[in-house]
This record gives sequence, structure tokens and C-alpha cells, in this order.
Amino acid sequence: MRKVLIAVPCMDNLPAQFAHSLATLTSYGIEDVSISVWFNLGSLIYTSRDEIAKRALLDEADLVMWFDSDMVFNPDTLKNMLALIDRGEDMVTGVYYRRKPPFSPVVFDEMDINPETGEAKWTEFDEIPNEPFEVGACGFGCVLMKTEIFVSVFSKFGYMFTPIGNVGEDIAFCWRARQCGYKILADPSISLGHVGQSIFSKPFFDNYKKALAKGGEAKQ
Repeated sequence: MRKVLIAVPCMDNLPAQFAHSLATLTSYGIEDVSISVWFNLGSLIYTSRDEIAKRALLDEADLVMWFDSDMVFNPDTLKNMLALIDRGEDMVTGVYYRRKPPFSPVVFDEMDINPETGEAKWTEFDEIPNEPFEVGACGFGCVLMKTEIFVSVFSKFGYMFTPIGNVGEDIAFCWRARQCGYKILADPSISLGHVGQSIFSKPFFDNYKKALAKGGEAKQ
């Protein structure tokens, strides 16, 4: 039986919308999978992710399902992402959107980092494809990944989630994982929301773009 660790790096408080999503996810029937949940409290996100990675390896988890504590998601999210792993993917992400203008999706087409200078170059997607597509990097708001990637990244670099220059810990990890030969797949059918004063999602982003095209302001 496969073991999946659901990992949530967080501060003290969690939005009710996230708690509801997590409760329905863990009660959703998934066969032949053992699920555990771990909340890692801490103010430094990259150290929290490092601690979670270590725990996953100590627990001999096969996969880690990362959720940020400000996400909302459907009960079948884990089941659908497991299906992609089963077909041979290494890392799978849903597509979610920033909570501030330009509200763009937190997935990147091309991503390259100079480890000496910390300079990062990336390309954002003009349009999100309708089918699953490979990305250069992604935020870790909703990511399912094989734990073997932690071992490969640490063996090659000596650390895992340490930021590089002005690049965040999740993007830096994606770059390292790709340097180790792993691929990252984004599935736009994984429906996600980002909790803020509104819940930021694809319809919100589409409305924002239409409003900009008309020279107005997006409705909230």
C-alpha cells in the first residue's frame, strides 16, 4: 500500500475554507493508499518545507501532497493527481492564481537560474492550455510529488528548499528538481481557489483580463 503524506506548512491560523477542503479530501475514498496529514508550524517557509521533506523520508512515504494553507480544492484533487503519477509523472501541480494584480497563474513556462548570482529568468504563459502541460516551475500551493525527488535534490545540491537570490523556495526547488532530470506537469482541470478577500480562481482571472481589455476594473 502506498503512503501519502499531506503536508501543510503554515502559521497559527487556517482559513475555514481550507479546513473544509482538507476534511472533504481526506474523507474521499481512495483505494490502496494510506494517508497521513502533517502541519508544520513555522515563520520561515523554506525551513518548514525542509522539515516536512525530512519527515516524509523518515515515515517512508512514497508521495507528498503539498497544500498551502490558503488554498481551496475539490475532494477528488488527490485522486486525480495520483492518476497522473500512476501514468509516470514525477511532480504534478494544479493551476492557481495570485491574490494580487495581475492575478496571473503561478506556473512558469521556461525557468532558468544562475546559482552563482541568483539571477532568475522565466517566461509566463499567455494562455493556459486546456490539457495537462509541462512547466518549468510552479508554486507549491497544490503539488503532488515523489519523495525520491528529495533524495536526488539533496544528493546533488546539499539542500532542498533554500531560496536562491530573490527566487522563492518553491521555485528554487523546482529548478533543482529539473536539474536532476525530473519533470513537472500542470493539470488545468485541477480546480483550485486562492483564499483572500475574494477567492482567486480562473474565472476571477478571466474576468480581470476582460476588464483590462475594456479599460475598466475587474469585478470582485
